Amino acid sequence: MSQRRFLITGALPYSNGRLHVGHIAGAYLPADIYVRYLRATGADVLFICGSDDNGVAALKTAREEGITVEALTAKYNRSQLDAFTGLGIRFDVYGGTHQPHYTPMHEKISQEFFLKIHDKNLFVKKKTRQLYDPQAGQFLPDRFVTGTCHHCGSPNAYGDQCESCGKATDPLLLINPKSTLSNATPVSRETIHWYMQLNQLQHRLREWLESKRDTWRPSVINFALGQIQEGLPERAMTRDLNWGVAVPLSDPDAAGKVLYVWFDAPIGYVSFTAQLLADQGRSAEDYARYWKDPECKVVHFIGEDNTIFHAITWPAMLLATHDSDSIQGVRGEYQLPDQVVANAFLNIKFPGKDEEKISKSRGTAIWIEDYLKDFDPDPLRYYLTAIAPESARTAFDFDDFVKRNNSELLSTLGNFFNRTLTFVAKYFDNQVPAVGERQLPDREQIGRCPETVSRVAEHLEQCRFKNAMSEMMNLARAGNVYFDARQPWKTRKDNMADCGTALNVCLQTCRTLTHLMEPFLPFSAEQCAKMLNIGDAYRQWSLSSVELPAGHQLGEARILFKKIELEEDAHA
Repeated sequence: MSQRRFLITGALPYSNGRLHVGHIAGAYLPADIYVRYLRATGADVLFICGSDDNGVAALKTAREEGITVEALTAKYNRSQLDAFTGLGIRFDVYGGTHQPHYTPMHEKISQEFFLKIHDKNLFVKKKTRQLYDPQAGQFLPDRFVTGTCHHCGSPNAYGDQCESCGKATDPLLLINPKSTLSNATPVSRETIHWYMQLNQLQHRLREWLESKRDTWRPSVINFALGQIQEGLPERAMTRDLNWGVAVPLSDPDAAGKVLYVWFDAPIGYVSFTAQLLADQGRSAEDYARYWKDPECKVVHFIGEDNTIFHAITWPAMLLATHDSDSIQGVRGEYQLPDQVVANAFLNIKFPGKDEEKISKSRGTAIWIEDYLKDFDPDPLRYYLTAIAPESARTAFDFDDFVKRNNSELLSTLGNFFNRTLTFVAKYFDNQVPAVGERQLPDREQIGRCPETVSRVAEHLEQCRFKNAMSEMMNLARAGNVYFDARQPWKTRKDNMADCGTALNVCLQTCRTLTHLMEPFLPFSAEQCAKMLNIGDAYRQWSLSSVELPAGHQLGEARILFKKIELEEDAHA
């Protein structure tokens, strides 16, 4: 059997702010869990991410903070990477669409994309009207315009997308538009842009999306097909802006224009991969093995607000570069995503308050860098997976976070390891006891280990991370029930052989749990591996049910999880 190959991406965060728990729950933690699992199975995986530096979001924040946009994007690119690293989210590359090391490659590939689509006559140059701020003296990029959504009536829509209904918006159709630069009412003026004819690709897009009905989450596939049912509009892919990738045309009307940020941002997945492999001294052929080989599965992890771009716009761009009419699978052409995994938004609930939307401007967020100053990373990884908004919006509740840490991580998972390993250290010279004669309860508990591994793997293959972690915790609960039923504290007094058999079974369960923990709780899994003295074997899925031999020397037992006291909530 050939080695499976994957290219996994996390949505590029705007480099204009810190990361909060909603970002992590939406895209990056599930992606990291999936990557860790795939690698444990022996798959060849590249994990790609980086900051989205271009466009108006960075310009707007740089203006507000009174620094250059270059300094702003560099600052947040570094702080985001530090936050990811602190949580154990480890990318193969964390680039940046306007970070100096990555900019030349990104501009080159982005402009190649544009020109190939342009050469296929899928762009139309149009004289159009755009909102202009007479006080600021400039055309307004979409994100510099707010107003009431012309789709759903939300009063806080942006000029490119309404975050309430998720639909793409037209700034000229916004009701009561305002400039975010001056708060002035903008006026409509004439300009020229290049529009991508998405309608010419919608038949192929529908065919491709229909092929994903049985494998994609219903929320993603239904939303995307609904957009096509309504009919795809032409979309301006250039902007009047001085920060971004220059439009690569000799046409005088292209002077001073850049590519729309949602045109060049997903190309970052490609350009960061190319730069990573170039840095490693690898060839263009190696690059093609990931992006242009149908044997490689491309999987995008995103939040719900990015669905339209990853399920419609980006696949349309990829199809537009193809020389064939095939929807996918032609070697030598960019592969369309095998999966687009989108989570819903994570809301937040502070003690004594109602649930609300996470908001940077209102300060209703738990920032990752602040969290890591006071707490360990694995409890947050555990909680965000346990409440993962995989099919509907959920809320981060700090009281619930404390409760789950103490009653589940500490009292269930941590307790099982602690009681098993301290007992063996005390009564069996810290060595794995002999198997002895296993009775039905022993065989049933041992049998739960491979059964759980199989169920966890099935859930992870389908990106059902909440269910997968729940199965892992069920095995820990079963281990505690078994320990209580076998009562080794009694049998050690009159039947050490039987006591040893029970502890052997508990240690084998710990071995399996250590393997299962690694994707979800990597820091704790590493500690468990040290306690079991199994080296890096816990990172190999195939060894998850291989039993520790009798006489195997164990490491020092340690407390896995700390109790969190409620008075600490002020630090979060």
